This record gives sequence, C-alpha cells and structure tokens, in this order.
Amino acid sequence: MASTSEIRRRIGGVRQTQKITHAMYLISQAKLRKAKQDLDNTRPYFQALQTEIGRVFNADDTAESRYLCDENSKPLPGVAACLLITADKGLAGAYNQNAIRQAQQLLTAHGDAALYVVGEYGRRWFAQRGIAIEESFHYTAQNPTLDRARHIAELLLERFDAGEISAVWVIYTDMKNGLEAVVRQERILPMHREHFHAAAAAAAGDKAYEFVPSAGAVLDNAARSCLTGYIYSALVDSFCSEQSARMTAMNAADQNAEELLKDLSVQYNRARQAAITQEITEVSAGERAQRSKKEKEG
Repeated sequence: MASTSEIRRRIGGVRQTQKITHAMYLISQAKLRKAKQDLDNTRPYFQALQTEIGRVFNADDTAESRYLCDENSKPLPGVAACLLITADKGLAGAYNQNAIRQAQQLLTAHGDAALYVVGEYGRRWFAQRGIAIEESFHYTAQNPTLDRARHIAELLLERFDAGEISAVWVIYTDMKNGLEAVVRQERILPMHREHFHAAAAAAAGDKAYEFVPSAGAVLDNAARSCLTGYIYSALVDSFCSEQSARMTAMNAADQNAEELLKDLSVQYNRARQAAITQEITEVSAGERAQRSKKEKEG
C-alpha cells in the first residue's frame, strides 16, 4: 500500500489537472457562444444571395454560370479537390479522427484528388503519413472569420477557373441538433442548381429585371459570394462542433477526476488508519514489554 504522503501528492496532482480541464470547459463554452452569434449575424446576407440567384433563374431560366451545374452536366476537366476542416489541437474526443476518416474515403474514391487542409491537427496527421497536401491554411481553425473564408474561396476559385481542379468537396463537422455532431461531405463547386430552386420559388412572381452586363455575369458574381458563405458556414460549424466536443471531453475528465479523488480519499483514509493502528500496536507492545521487564525484576 502506498504511503499517505504519496497519496496526498497524487490527490494534489489530480486536483490541479481538474482545475485545468474545468477551465478548458469554460473557455470552450464561451468560444461556442461567440461563434454561434457571429454565424447568426452573417447568415441573413448569404440567404439573401441565394434568393437573388433564384430571382435570376425566374427572370431567365436559360442563364448559365460556370460555377453552377445540374445533374446532367458533363464532368469538367481537372482533378477533384478536397477541403478538409479539422482543429489545431486535440483533446476533443473523436472530432478530428471522424473528419479525417471521411477524407480518407474521398481520397480513395478520387485517387488523384488535391488535398486542402484547415487545421494543424489534420496537416500533421497527413504529413506524418507522407500524404501530399496541396495547401494548408494556418490559424483558420481557431479563428474562423469571413476574411479567412474569402481567402480560401478565392484560392479555390482561381484554380477552378484555371482548370486545375474540376470540383471542390468540403468535409466538415456539423452540430446536428446542438448535442450530436455529424461529419458532412458536400460538393460546393460547381454548385448544384437544385439548391436554389427553393429560393426561386420564394421569389416567384417578381417583376422582370434587366441584368447588366448579362444574367450569366450576375450569376457568376453571386455564386462566388455564395461559395465564400458556404466555406465560412462550414468553418464556423466545425469550430462550434470542436468546442462542443471539447466541452464533452473536459466534462468527462472532470467526472473521472471526481471518481479518482473518491478512490484516493478511501485509500488515504485506509493508509492513515493502518498507520495509526500500527503506531498503537507498537506503543502497546512496548508498554507490555516494559511491564513484563519490571515484573521479572521485581
């Protein structure tokens, strides 16, 4: 059995660790609340963009854009691109591994796919296994701003326009109902025209518009902005899922620490009781020895 001093040191170490995990829980809670507020503030703008694209289709259903396609469109030349969103660090349960596993399946289906990674965790994971990364976006996972989303969108659009990539798939983690997180895989470039059918129906009955210089040019500009909105939404959703997963992991760590402290307290009390019992036994044995000695001398 460990000594009481050893058990006390271990109890102190567990309590210090518990303070750290509780602080991380509170920090993740504050980050989650702020990220949700930022997303709610920007979502109406991109929803309005989708409505405007629907108005273009209502005014001219023959309008075409290289950023939009339907189910019958022919595949474009070039390789597929995978935009994977992970975290910059671990301690978030299976958050990172679930997204990486989905990316591996996509890379297997498209053997020559170009990999774009957001998050230091994903970059290190693929680098350690010798998997080439086309581009890694630093400091984006922990700070998902609209400027960073626009930077990623401009890079992907530039290579899409140049014919280097034919399609862009984004893999991110979404908080399904505030409690459960699911990994989603969506094609964001070229976009599906079907995504804007609901917006077109909502804008039905609008008066005719005149598009300058053309309806296709208006569609191109609106689609580029929508791509930025999709990427920003994926970044923020992933960030919220990461913080939620970290809160769950830190809460579990707190509960485990409480259970460990209870067990250590029981061990400490037993060790102290054993030490006290041993001391009493030694004193009693010494007293009996002294008494026996005196009786023999008397």
